[in-house]
Amino acid sequence: MAAQNSRATIEPEKQTLLNHHKEKHFTAGEVVRDIIIGVSDGLTVPFALAAGLSGANASSSIVITAGIAEVAAGAISMGLGGYLAAKSEADHYTRELKREEEEIINVPDVEAAEVAEILAEYGVEPHEYAPVVNALRKRPQAWLDFMMKFELGLEKPDPRRALQSAFNIAVSYILGGLVPLLPYMFIPRAQDAVVASVVITIAALLIFGYAKGYFTGNKPVKSAFQTALIGAIASAAAFGIAKGIHP
Repeated sequence: MAAQNSRATIEPEKQTLLNHHKEKHFTAGEVVRDIIIGVSDGLTVPFALAAGLSGANASSSIVITAGIAEVAAGAISMGLGGYLAAKSEADHYTRELKREEEEIINVPDVEAAEVAEILAEYGVEPHEYAPVVNALRKRPQAWLDFMMKFELGLEKPDPRRALQSAFNIAVSYILGGLVPLLPYMFIPRAQDAVVASVVITIAALLIFGYAKGYFTGNKPVKSAFQTALIGAIASAAAFGIAKGIHP
């Protein structure tokens, strides 16, 4: 809101430049983070469970039953975790907003000094930031927004974020979790199905890891191999332990 108000009062020439300039920034970071959390665990945990049950000589029907139960429980657990995390973030913002608002009312000089200190950290000289401080003091809401963002580093969360996060993570977990279980739905013998499951899941982990690296700004190829390696280690450990206990 503050950004919109400030943009409406700038010079016409600068407003024209802003209207014609379209910045291409990736702005779906929260959604991507949810998907990464959901798919990463969804691919890895059921994969390890299926491999472990296969190592224990369980039938494909047992693997499917246990796998689907795990996917359902995991999706609920992960979704609830995402909801609580986003809700806690929103509650924290609300508490800090109220505290900052009270400080602006009760100790305005101290808050004004903090504005000056923040601007000075950016190399702004006293004679340059003094008008900014005075202007903010005349606009309490803009002042509050400035302190929340530049003093506390907090952005106002979307009120729908908690439910969206829960939904994104849960659905991503389900989609990821079904991948290692697919071969068991078509191959009756689990010892044969586990081979197909390994191939399909490792391929999915490579693709997912590459996409994760691409969207998060990391090296996609490195991210792909790291993600696949983690899944392979988890499934191999589960398979080996199950074989050791139940030869």
